[in-house]
Amino acid sequence: MLPEIAGFALAGGAAYAVDLGLFIWLRHAGLGPLTAKSLSFLAGCKVAYLGNALGTYRRAPAGSRARRYGVFFAVNAAGAGVQLLCLTASHYVLGFTSPRADIVSGAGVGMVLATALRFWGTRTLVFRTATRGGPGVQRAEQGSRPPWTG
Repeated sequence: MLPEIAGFALAGGAAYAVDLGLFIWLRHAGLGPLTAKSLSFLAGCKVAYLGNALGTYRRAPAGSRARRYGVFFAVNAAGAGVQLLCLTASHYVLGFTSPRADIVSGAGVGMVLATALRFWGTRTLVFRTATRGGPGVQRAEQGSRPPWTG
């Protein structure tokens, strides 16, 4: 599972850099926090999908790319919802309206919570055949070691 986590982290790191950089640029360009976050999310989502499809889960058995991307987008939209909820709570409910506060709440706290959701969703819903022992993909318990029960 370590290579999977490392690959997911690399793809996610690249997506995070795109998301954060674009969010900051759009906020400084004068867009509102929710519009800026929505646009930066779309760019980050594309980078994350490509990183996972071409990197982390490249050995997953071929399936419908349209289905995978659709489910991936839905999982990432749920993650974006978590980020937007954090940003909305901070900006509009708690009154922290500075650009720095928006970055901390939307791209900091929100991103951490959303990443946990995205990892679970990507692994179990998008590339599920890769994590459930589909053809050509071994699960940890299917390795060369005998099971602990003998």
